[in-house]
Amino acid sequence: MSERVMPGRTDGLIALGVADALWVELTAASAVPTASGAFTCSPAHSRVGYVLLGGHVVATVRASGGQWSVPEAEVRRAAAELNAVRMDRQDLVRIGPFGGAPRQECHEEAPLRWRQRITRELRELGGPERAAQREVSRPHHLAGIDWRQMLVEQTRDGTQRTWWLPRAVVRLLDAAEHAETQWVQAARTHQARAADAEPPSRPRQARAADGPQTTSPNVPTAALRPYDGELEGQLYSVLSRKPGTSRTVARWACAVCRAAPAAVLDHCHEHGYVRAPVCQSCNTQERPDHLYSNDIRVANRYRRLFHTDTDDWLRHWHRCPGCRTRTTLPLPHLAAWTAHIACRSLRPTHRAPGGRKPCGVLRVSWTGSWQASRSCLFTVAVDFCPSGEHRVLARVPYREAAERFRAWLAETVPAVAAAAGPDRLDGLPAQSRPVIADTSGEGLALF
Repeated sequence: MSERVMPGRTDGLIALGVADALWVELTAASAVPTASGAFTCSPAHSRVGYVLLGGHVVATVRASGGQWSVPEAEVRRAAAELNAVRMDRQDLVRIGPFGGAPRQECHEEAPLRWRQRITRELRELGGPERAAQREVSRPHHLAGIDWRQMLVEQTRDGTQRTWWLPRAVVRLLDAAEHAETQWVQAARTHQARAADAEPPSRPRQARAADGPQTTSPNVPTAALRPYDGELEGQLYSVLSRKPGTSRTVARWACAVCRAAPAAVLDHCHEHGYVRAPVCQSCNTQERPDHLYSNDIRVANRYRRLFHTDTDDWLRHWHRCPGCRTRTTLPLPHLAAWTAHIACRSLRPTHRAPGGRKPCGVLRVSWTGSWQASRSCLFTVAVDFCPSGEHRVLARVPYREAAERFRAWLAETVPAVAAAAGPDRLDGLPAQSRPVIADTSGEGLALF
């Protein structure tokens, strides 16, 4: 969109109401729906120095007349960044509710806390449908994004309700929360330094009354550190109890996507080792879709894990010394790999417009555990067949599945396979201490 003069524009600044209209206009064709009131309606923080737009922080300025304004160029830049985001509405991430989840730390530096905001709002209003009917006229946005237009509710067994958002939106909101934290910390540091450097003889009231002022210093936010194996070989049970671990994790970039800020320590539940710090989106992406404790559905997102982003994910999983030494994957992932890769040729197809379509949804269950590999057996089946057929495709012993995976790994990612094997690591405990999986915890990195 070409640059044009906006009403209410002075020296590159525009009033908040004008900025609201400009934001909606610029993002009208965006794949991510936006909302009006991004600058003037809660949870906008325009009167405390900044506004979040997508993953971008826009500083607010208060002129001598008391009117709050924002730089028009920053609004346009944030809109351009949001318009570049591509979103798959079928690629969903669960955002709650998570029963039995440990209480998360409430950092005053990050008021957004978008997961808690969405969960609290939906619970108070009685769910998405009632909330939409009760408050049609009220704008609902987080960082200028209209999350209600994209929220998906799923119900299992007619009782348990879960809420989901597209992965692209989750990453945007994670980035916004991180940007807000960094901005507030930088602003406080700047103000503390300014207060120390100012002559003590000058009255504070006089300093506050001088002309136009801005409450948002142009202090660059701290860059995220790339993860370089600093936590390799450490046990999650030990590291997670150390004070300040969550703050340390937030300083790294996600070790998988390397774009979003890390939020949790991903670890192997079979061997107990820390893999790496990852963002919420990547942590959820690798979480198996459990139906029961020993039964998972093999959803379309496994295409990323075993096809498009295979190198990244296999390297990540083999950051666990136990998996790397045994050249395998945690049992739920090995089961999913067996269904998705090893049994792919057995999956029936049906006629569909434009060709044949794979039948139903793959499901894999297992008996036994990885610790008793002789008796562990994978059963790969098809659910929701269009013709009403539900059938077992294969039964694969754990040891056979592990051997097939090793052969596939050597062909697919030779570098990862070359670094694996029992002779690649010294000092591995003779008996590992598995961690009990809790699939209901939001803050836990599963498998």
